[in-house]
Amino acid sequence: MRVIAGKYRSRPLRSLRGMDIRPTADRLREALFNVLTAGQPEGLVGSVWLDLFAGTGAVGIEALSRGAGQVTFVESSAPAARVVRQNLESLGIETGFTVVQGDVMKALKKIEPGTKVDFVFLDPPYDFAEGYRSTLEFLRSAAFLEEKTVVIAEHVKRFDPGEKFGTLARFRKLVQGDAALSFYRKGDAEQP
Repeated sequence: MRVIAGKYRSRPLRSLRGMDIRPTADRLREALFNVLTAGQPEGLVGSVWLDLFAGTGAVGIEALSRGAGQVTFVESSAPAARVVRQNLESLGIETGFTVVQGDVMKALKKIEPGTKVDFVFLDPPYDFAEGYRSTLEFLRSAAFLEEKTVVIAEHVKRFDPGEKFGTLARFRKLVQGDAALSFYRKGDAEQP
């Protein structure tokens, strides 16, 4: 596993042994960032991210490598949160991030009023359907989501996390191998 592009391009990332953590595959991460930066000359420069169920932190680190201004990594597993910190440290990233080791819902409820987020990436364990539903249900009315905020859920292609959660609606689905990405936005906004 490695960083795909940007400042830390081709640098390796650590993971945990076993199947407890399933990092987003390099090819799927590349496809995700190609979608998000298509037609955007400034790319992700200065963007604010939430990397929920962060695992190794690969997605948030990729965002930082491509110029994101701030990434908050939220991971409930203490060993996984340590891996996120180790990956950031190994790349020499010292600013522009926060690592929260704790429950995703509790972390979301603690986001300061007035905070605005550009991208929310969530990747619960594939067999944790409730993680998708409860997170997307919460995000539908989260004050930190604007109409332009893009919420991305990674999931196994045979599972559908849902089409619509209040005003938060899926506008694109990308399938690659056994994995898929569902893209959501509030209202009837166009694709990025």
